[in-house]
Amino acid sequence: MIEIRNLHKSFNGDLHVLRGVDLTIETGETIAIVGQSGCGKSVLLKHVIGLLTPDEGEVTVDGKNVHALKEDDLYALRGRFGFLFQGAALFDSMTVRENIALGLVENHSLDEDALRRIVAEKLAVVGLPGIENKKPSELSGGMRKRVGLARALATDPDYLLYDEPTTGLDPVMSDQIDALIAKITEQLNATSIVVTHDMFSVYNIVHRVAMMHEGRIYFAGTPEAFQSSDDPVIRDFIRRFGTERSAQRGMEVRG
Repeated sequence: MIEIRNLHKSFNGDLHVLRGVDLTIETGETIAIVGQSGCGKSVLLKHVIGLLTPDEGEVTVDGKNVHALKEDDLYALRGRFGFLFQGAALFDSMTVRENIALGLVENHSLDEDALRRIVAEKLAVVGLPGIENKKPSELSGGMRKRVGLARALATDPDYLLYDEPTTGLDPVMSDQIDALIAKITEQLNATSIVVTHDMFSVYNIVHRVAMMHEGRIYFAGTPEAFQSSDDPVIRDFIRRFGTERSAQRGMEVRG
Protein backbone atom coordinates (compact mmCIF):
# COMPACT_ATOMS: atom_id res chain seq x y z
CA MET A 1 0.00 0.00 0.00
CA ILE A 2 1.14 3.53 -0.83
CA GLU A 3 -0.13 6.36 1.35
CA ILE A 4 0.44 10.00 0.41
CA ARG A 5 -0.41 12.50 3.11
CA ASN A 6 -0.51 16.32 2.86
CA LEU A 7 2.29 16.40 0.29
CA HIS A 8 3.66 19.84 -0.61
CA LYS A 9 6.45 20.70 -3.03
CA SER A 10 7.68 24.04 -4.33
CA PHE A 11 10.48 24.86 -6.76
CA ASN A 12 12.54 28.06 -6.78
CA GLY A 13 10.65 29.20 -3.73
CA ASP A 14 7.49 30.41 -5.47
CA LEU A 15 6.39 27.62 -7.84
CA HIS A 16 4.07 25.64 -5.55
CA VAL A 17 3.40 22.46 -7.55
CA LEU A 18 1.97 20.12 -4.91
CA ARG A 19 -0.40 21.79 -2.47
CA GLY A 20 -1.43 19.10 -0.02
CA VAL A 21 -1.86 15.88 -2.00
CA ASP A 22 -3.71 13.11 -0.16
CA LEU A 23 -4.09 9.71 -1.81
CA THR A 24 -4.09 6.04 -0.78
CA ILE A 25 -3.23 3.36 -3.36
CA GLU A 26 -4.24 -0.12 -2.30
CA THR A 27 -2.08 -3.21 -2.83
CA GLY A 28 -2.84 -4.79 -6.21
CA GLU A 29 -4.70 -1.74 -7.48
CA THR A 30 -4.13 -0.05 -10.84
CA ILE A 31 -4.77 3.68 -10.59
CA ALA A 32 -4.48 6.42 -13.20
CA ILE A 33 -3.22 9.87 -12.22
CA VAL A 34 -4.64 12.38 -14.68
CA GLY A 35 -4.67 16.15 -15.01
CA GLN A 36 -3.56 19.03 -17.18
CA SER A 37 0.08 19.28 -18.24
CA GLY A 38 2.17 20.83 -15.47
CA CYS A 39 -0.26 19.92 -12.69
CA GLY A 40 2.36 17.85 -10.82
CA LYS A 41 1.68 14.27 -11.91
CA SER A 42 5.30 13.37 -12.64
CA VAL A 43 6.48 15.33 -9.60
CA LEU A 44 4.19 13.17 -7.49
CA LEU A 45 5.65 9.97 -8.97
CA LYS A 46 9.18 11.13 -8.17
CA HIS A 47 8.19 11.60 -4.53
CA VAL A 48 6.82 8.06 -4.38
CA ILE A 49 10.24 6.59 -5.17
CA GLY A 50 12.25 9.16 -3.24
CA LEU A 51 13.75 11.07 -6.16
CA LEU A 52 12.31 14.27 -4.70
CA THR A 53 11.94 15.28 -1.05
CA PRO A 54 8.70 17.01 0.01
CA ASP A 55 8.64 20.38 1.68
CA GLU A 56 5.85 19.06 3.89
CA GLY A 57 3.93 15.80 4.29
CA GLU A 58 5.03 12.22 3.67
CA VAL A 59 4.83 9.17 1.43
CA THR A 60 4.75 5.74 3.02
CA VAL A 61 5.17 2.44 1.17
CA ASP A 62 4.01 -0.56 3.15
CA GLY A 63 4.27 1.52 6.32
CA LYS A 64 7.78 2.87 5.65
CA ASN A 65 8.25 6.63 5.32
CA VAL A 66 10.13 6.91 2.02
CA HIS A 67 11.87 10.16 2.92
CA ALA A 68 13.02 9.00 6.36
CA LEU A 69 14.86 5.94 5.02
CA LYS A 70 18.63 5.64 5.10
CA GLU A 71 20.34 5.53 1.73
CA ASP A 72 20.75 1.74 1.62
CA ASP A 73 17.15 1.18 2.66
CA LEU A 74 15.94 3.66 0.05
CA TYR A 75 17.84 1.82 -2.70
CA ALA A 76 16.35 -1.45 -1.48
CA LEU A 77 12.87 0.06 -1.64
CA ARG A 78 13.44 1.35 -5.17
CA GLY A 79 14.38 -2.19 -6.14
CA ARG A 80 10.74 -3.11 -5.54
CA PHE A 81 9.61 -0.59 -8.18
CA GLY A 82 9.63 -0.84 -11.95
CA PHE A 83 9.46 2.46 -13.84
CA LEU A 84 8.47 2.94 -17.48
CA PHE A 85 9.64 6.44 -18.37
CA GLN A 86 7.75 8.63 -20.83
CA GLY A 87 10.35 8.31 -23.57
CA ALA A 88 11.43 4.80 -22.48
CA ALA A 89 14.81 6.34 -21.45
CA LEU A 90 16.93 3.68 -23.13
CA PHE A 91 20.68 4.18 -23.38
CA ASP A 92 21.54 4.48 -27.07
CA SER A 93 25.08 3.17 -26.57
CA MET A 94 23.80 -0.10 -25.05
CA THR A 95 22.12 -3.08 -26.67
CA VAL A 96 18.59 -4.06 -25.75
CA ARG A 97 19.99 -6.82 -23.52
CA GLU A 98 22.28 -4.39 -21.71
CA ASN A 99 19.45 -1.89 -21.20
CA ILE A 100 17.10 -4.48 -19.73
CA ALA A 101 19.78 -6.04 -17.54
CA LEU A 102 21.01 -2.72 -16.16
CA GLY A 103 19.10 -2.83 -12.89
CA LEU A 104 19.91 -6.49 -12.37
CA VAL A 105 23.63 -5.92 -12.84
CA GLU A 106 23.66 -3.02 -10.38
CA ASN A 107 21.54 -4.59 -7.66
CA HIS A 108 21.82 -8.38 -7.93
CA SER A 109 24.62 -10.95 -8.04
CA LEU A 110 23.67 -12.87 -11.16
CA ASP A 111 25.86 -14.70 -13.65
CA GLU A 112 25.67 -14.11 -17.40
CA ASP A 113 23.47 -17.14 -18.05
CA ALA A 114 20.90 -15.93 -15.51
CA LEU A 115 20.95 -12.43 -16.99
CA ARG A 116 20.40 -13.76 -20.51
CA ARG A 117 17.52 -15.95 -19.30
CA ILE A 118 15.76 -13.08 -17.52
CA VAL A 119 16.19 -10.71 -20.46
CA ALA A 120 14.81 -13.33 -22.87
CA GLU A 121 11.85 -13.99 -20.55
CA LYS A 122 10.93 -10.30 -20.26
CA LEU A 123 11.27 -9.69 -24.00
CA ALA A 124 8.92 -12.62 -24.60
CA VAL A 125 6.42 -11.10 -22.16
CA VAL A 126 6.32 -7.83 -24.14
CA GLY A 127 6.19 -9.64 -27.49
CA LEU A 128 9.72 -8.90 -28.70
CA PRO A 129 11.67 -12.17 -28.58
CA GLY A 130 15.11 -12.35 -30.10
CA ILE A 131 16.03 -8.66 -30.30
CA GLU A 132 18.62 -8.70 -27.50
CA ASN A 133 21.49 -7.52 -29.71
CA LYS A 134 19.72 -4.62 -31.39
CA LYS A 135 20.38 -1.00 -30.43
CA PRO A 136 17.56 1.40 -29.53
CA SER A 137 18.18 3.35 -32.75
CA GLU A 138 17.10 0.26 -34.69
CA LEU A 139 13.69 0.13 -32.98
CA SER A 140 10.41 1.89 -33.63
CA GLY A 141 8.86 4.08 -30.95
CA GLY A 142 6.48 1.33 -29.92
CA MET A 143 9.28 -1.22 -29.70
CA ARG A 144 11.33 1.12 -27.52
CA LYS A 145 8.35 1.47 -25.17
CA ARG A 146 8.12 -2.31 -24.96
CA VAL A 147 11.82 -2.63 -24.22
CA GLY A 148 11.41 0.00 -21.52
CA LEU A 149 8.56 -2.07 -20.09
CA ALA A 150 10.70 -5.22 -20.20
CA ARG A 151 13.38 -3.36 -18.22
CA ALA A 152 10.77 -2.24 -15.68
CA LEU A 153 9.73 -5.89 -15.26
CA ALA A 154 13.24 -7.32 -15.02
CA THR A 155 13.37 -7.32 -11.21
CA ASP A 156 9.83 -8.72 -10.79
CA PRO A 157 8.71 -5.55 -8.98
CA ASP A 158 5.87 -5.21 -6.50
CA TYR A 159 5.06 -1.74 -7.84
CA LEU A 160 4.95 -0.48 -11.42
CA LEU A 161 5.01 3.20 -12.35
CA TYR A 162 4.10 4.28 -15.88
CA ASP A 163 4.77 7.85 -16.98
CA GLU A 164 2.66 8.60 -20.09
CA PRO A 165 3.06 5.07 -21.52
CA THR A 166 1.18 5.78 -24.78
CA THR A 167 2.44 9.29 -25.54
CA GLY A 168 3.81 9.59 -29.06
CA LEU A 169 2.37 6.27 -30.23
CA ASP A 170 -0.22 5.70 -32.93
CA PRO A 171 -3.63 4.34 -31.83
CA VAL A 172 -2.86 0.73 -32.78
CA MET A 173 0.39 0.68 -30.81
CA SER A 174 -1.31 2.50 -27.93
CA ASP A 175 -3.91 -0.28 -27.81
CA GLN A 176 -1.11 -2.86 -27.70
CA ILE A 177 0.63 -1.08 -24.83
CA ASP A 178 -2.67 -0.86 -22.94
CA ALA A 179 -3.23 -4.58 -23.44
CA LEU A 180 0.29 -5.34 -22.22
CA ILE A 181 -0.14 -3.25 -19.09
CA ALA A 182 -3.45 -4.96 -18.32
CA LYS A 183 -1.97 -8.43 -18.87
CA ILE A 184 1.13 -7.75 -16.80
CA THR A 185 -0.88 -6.25 -13.95
CA GLU A 186 -3.07 -9.35 -13.82
CA GLN A 187 -0.15 -11.79 -14.03
CA LEU A 188 2.01 -10.07 -11.41
CA ASN A 189 -0.76 -8.75 -9.16
CA ALA A 190 1.43 -5.65 -9.01
CA THR A 191 0.32 -2.29 -7.67
CA SER A 192 0.41 0.07 -10.65
CA ILE A 193 0.30 3.84 -11.06
CA VAL A 194 -0.31 5.12 -14.59
CA VAL A 195 0.32 8.82 -15.20
CA THR A 196 -1.52 9.66 -18.41
CA HIS A 197 -3.84 12.02 -20.24
CA ASP A 198 -4.95 9.23 -22.60
CA MET A 199 -8.53 8.57 -21.57
CA PHE A 200 -8.71 5.38 -23.63
CA SER A 201 -6.08 3.96 -21.29
CA VAL A 202 -7.97 5.23 -18.25
CA TYR A 203 -11.24 3.62 -19.29
CA ASN A 204 -9.65 0.32 -20.34
CA ILE A 205 -6.92 -0.63 -17.86
CA VAL A 206 -7.37 0.99 -14.44
CA HIS A 207 -9.51 0.33 -11.39
CA ARG A 208 -9.57 3.92 -10.20
CA VAL A 209 -8.86 7.46 -11.41
CA ALA A 210 -7.29 10.27 -9.40
CA MET A 211 -7.43 13.68 -11.05
CA MET A 212 -4.99 16.38 -10.00
CA HIS A 213 -6.06 20.01 -10.18
CA GLU A 214 -4.39 23.06 -8.66
CA GLY A 215 -1.88 20.91 -6.80
CA ARG A 216 -4.35 18.62 -5.07
CA ILE A 217 -6.38 15.47 -5.74
CA TYR A 218 -9.60 16.92 -7.13
CA PHE A 219 -11.36 13.61 -7.84
CA ALA A 220 -10.76 9.96 -6.89
CA GLY A 221 -13.13 7.24 -8.01
CA THR A 222 -13.94 4.68 -10.68
CA PRO A 223 -13.43 5.36 -14.39
CA GLU A 224 -17.20 5.09 -14.82
CA ALA A 225 -17.85 7.75 -12.16
CA PHE A 226 -15.21 9.99 -13.73
CA GLN A 227 -16.62 9.60 -17.22
CA SER A 228 -20.20 10.32 -16.10
CA SER A 229 -19.35 13.24 -13.78
CA ASP A 230 -21.09 16.56 -14.45
CA ASP A 231 -18.40 18.54 -12.60
CA PRO A 232 -17.31 21.36 -14.97
CA VAL A 233 -13.58 20.88 -14.30
CA ILE A 234 -13.81 17.17 -15.08
CA ARG A 235 -16.03 17.73 -18.12
CA ASP A 236 -13.55 20.26 -19.50
CA PHE A 237 -10.68 17.82 -19.03
CA ILE A 238 -12.58 15.01 -20.77
CA ARG A 239 -13.49 17.33 -23.64
CA ARG A 240 -9.84 18.23 -24.09
CA PHE A 241 -8.33 14.76 -23.80
CA GLY A 242 -11.11 12.19 -24.02
CA THR A 243 -11.33 12.13 -27.81
CA GLU A 244 -7.64 12.32 -28.70
CA ARG A 245 -7.21 8.68 -29.73
CA SER A 246 -10.61 8.71 -31.46
CA ALA A 247 -9.53 11.73 -33.48
CA GLN A 248 -6.31 9.98 -34.45
CA ARG A 249 -8.30 6.96 -35.59
CA GLY A 250 -10.55 9.23 -37.65
CA MET A 251 -7.53 10.79 -39.35
CA GLU A 252 -6.18 7.30 -40.16
CA VAL A 253 -9.51 6.22 -41.66
CA ARG A 254 -9.82 9.40 -43.73
CA GLY A 255 -6.24 9.02 -44.91
